[in-house]
Amino acid sequence: MHSDLIHMPPSELHALTSPWPFSVWGIDIIGKISPKSSSGHEYILVAIDYFTKWVEAASYARLTTARVAKFIRSYIICRYGVPHELISDRGVHFRGEMDTLIQEYDIQHHRSSPYRPQTNGAVEAANKNIKRILRKMVETSRDWSEKLPFALWAYRTSFRTSTGATPYSLVYGMEAVLPVEIEMRSLRVALEQQISETEWAQSRYDQLSLLDERRLRVADHVQAYQRKMTRAFRKRVKPKRFQKGDLVLKVLRGLISDPRGKFRPTWSGPYVIRDLTREGAAWLRT
Repeated sequence: MHSDLIHMPPSELHALTSPWPFSVWGIDIIGKISPKSSSGHEYILVAIDYFTKWVEAASYARLTTARVAKFIRSYIICRYGVPHELISDRGVHFRGEMDTLIQEYDIQHHRSSPYRPQTNGAVEAANKNIKRILRKMVETSRDWSEKLPFALWAYRTSFRTSTGATPYSLVYGMEAVLPVEIEMRSLRVALEQQISETEWAQSRYDQLSLLDERRLRVADHVQAYQRKMTRAFRKRVKPKRFQKGDLVLKVLRGLISDPRGKFRPTWSGPYVIRDLTREGAAWLRT
């Protein structure tokens, strides 16, 4: 069946928030990546703190539930403390030993529906940015895993519109010294080299003393930003109310390019709604 696709969102935007740094983390997987890196890696496990937008990531040749659990323990818990909540999709990698880990540390695990991946939107957005940074930095098609730390560095020191700050400044209370500041001798670097060790320590103490105040301002900024985005999103919403037994069509979104191009079918059906989930997804039958 051929017809225009509907791009109007069927439901309102419900943004997830974190009350304080490192309280809520989203975790997701990039991959399978082709071609493999020179070290044989073809997956990237990515985690993002919902408050600061700080990102941790590691590449793997093969992903198992044990490696996911070890990543959470090593990259999140041992560095930033035990989080209150973890958000992931319902993939098999986020079960098994990961379930054991979250029970051990009494962490709430929120699994987003495969029909609504926007629930874990922060990490999805981080994935897109990391992939875009990697594409720009990769010199050959197989050295992307070696470039991953530099991609993370670029992401952590970049201004985030949603917070009005860089992730680095929200974690450490100051902006990172970038390589260009050393090469071009920025004013900040020049001044720091002229002050005494005692003055530098006092300056750093003052920065850390203001960190909580900065984070409170960011919390207000995030709330205002989310209200703005919600209002803009709400204008595009066209609610759809379905019930069991309704006749519907199913959109066709092929993962593989169809040789028929724009002449390929865009809808299939009709189908009968057999059941509905709380998130609004439907189970269909012919």
